[in-house]
Amino acid sequence: MKSPGRLSVWTKLKFGVGDFGMSAITALLQFYMLFYYTDVVHIDPGIAGTAILVGKLTWDMVNDVLFGYLEDKTKSRWGRRRPYLIFCPIPLALSFWLLLSLPEGMSNVAAFFAIIGTFVLFDTFNTLIVTAYYAMTAELTMDYDERTSVSTYRMIFNIVGYIFGAGIATTLALMIQNMQGGTPRQAWAMVGLAFGILAAITVLIPGLFVKNKPAVNGAPTQMPPLRAIMSTLRNRPFTKYLTVSMIMSTAFTLVTTMLPYYLIYQLDMAATQSLVMVLMLGTLAVFLVPAAKVAGRIGKAKTYALGLTIACVALIASFFLPNRQSMVIYIIAFVAGAGFSSQWVCPHSMMPDVIEYDELETGERREGIYYGMNAMAGKVTGALGSAICGWGLKLSGYVEGAQQTGTALFGIRTMFAILPAFFLLICVPMLMRYPITRESHAKVVAQLQARHAAEAKGEAAK
Repeated sequence: MKSPGRLSVWTKLKFGVGDFGMSAITALLQFYMLFYYTDVVHIDPGIAGTAILVGKLTWDMVNDVLFGYLEDKTKSRWGRRRPYLIFCPIPLALSFWLLLSLPEGMSNVAAFFAIIGTFVLFDTFNTLIVTAYYAMTAELTMDYDERTSVSTYRMIFNIVGYIFGAGIATTLALMIQNMQGGTPRQAWAMVGLAFGILAAITVLIPGLFVKNKPAVNGAPTQMPPLRAIMSTLRNRPFTKYLTVSMIMSTAFTLVTTMLPYYLIYQLDMAATQSLVMVLMLGTLAVFLVPAAKVAGRIGKAKTYALGLTIACVALIASFFLPNRQSMVIYIIAFVAGAGFSSQWVCPHSMMPDVIEYDELETGERREGIYYGMNAMAGKVTGALGSAICGWGLKLSGYVEGAQQTGTALFGIRTMFAILPAFFLLICVPMLMRYPITRESHAKVVAQLQARHAAEAKGEAAK
């Protein structure tokens, strides 16, 4: 096993750029997917939310773990992860275009199955890519602080892509509609194609050009699939990490999904929604490096908890803004962006640390199965958040494009502010007691190095 070490800036840049396009399509889905279904192709919000949840609880429920397991067992001239970054981007682009090309005027039954069908196709290629790409983080280096550095580089591209996806999607759709004179549905289909191509190009860069030998490159796992899955749940640091990740995924989905509704109907600021999103996400980007530096001083988990507390304050404040335009939203967006910066840095550098703990217990490197489990949990809880939004809009009496009742506005404010703030506060004490620190991780790595040295010595003696 190669000893843990530093990576060149060039390697970090080539690796990190892969997250730009994927983050752009993620932002589009998180901020506008439900809005696209309800306000562009005019699907009932309850039907749309339920279809998203069903899609997540069926194929998406199993494919992350399945693909992670298969990628752990992959043997090729390009290694275990890169083949999926080379051969899946083009199908991803086409499936994303199809996802945003639904016809108008469908019956509820047709709309339900159209959402599920296009989602399942897109999610297949998205999962193959994301699981492989994220697992590469744990293979590039074993150094505790260098992983924070790699994650910070990647998150810079991630957040720029996220800003791009959240800030330009509606503007691009309007530009296309005005230039071509088509319908909103046609414009959004073109947006889907453009974003799909962008994601494909950026994913191919690490797939084709990050060729350095992994810092860790164990043999393919020998565990049977079910045992491999269940063993992850006996990993105490991972179960704590996974619990926080699931709660956070639900909370963040509520915020991103309800933000357009909150700005349009509660604050009557439809024309400035892109500006608010760019301000929040731009602030987040600016605070990525400070968040990484704080993590270097007080630890990843405590930095994560600090950021969530700051974001929680901003969300609670937003609940009390009146039903009219308010410049206070820009201050709230700034504070929320500063707080959520820890969400972009800390989890992605905490996850690889779990892998060494597992290797110490099982004797195998299983990045794929762990990233698959994490992705599965995130997608399911994210879908739950989307379903909550859809159901909440339906129950509160939301009517697309109309003046909303007081009950509907209260529902929008609650789902945007109070519910996610509640979830964030649940995460804080769990993060303060997170078991992996810089010191404990160093001990695990030292034990692994001693084990591998002994194994190498034994092989040489044969």
